[in-house]
Amino acid sequence: MFRIALLLCLAATPSFALLSPFYDSAEKITTILQSPEVADALHQAPIGAISNTGTAKDGADEWTVRVQDCDLVLRLVAIPFDGTGKTTYRVELTTPCQ
Repeated sequence: MFRIALLLCLAATPSFALLSPFYDSAEKITTILQSPEVADALHQAPIGAISNTGTAKDGADEWTVRVQDCDLVLRLVAIPFDGTGKTTYRVELTTPCQ
């Protein structure tokens, strides 16, 4: 029995590292909130809302960050990982605040 458990652990594939949809959404929102590019684009204004507004043709998630003076539209692009680990994201600004 121990050997079977050990083999299952050693045979782990990247699919075992996928996050639940809740935690994946939290990862995406955290990436947005920790992005210096987003903070600069919003001119350090307080955030009113963060919304997932769809998926681009290339699979990137589109998000809108709303502040009092504007809506910042951005894309979150998945960064593939080597081996096991969670998916991380990078921010690409598409419609900056003026």
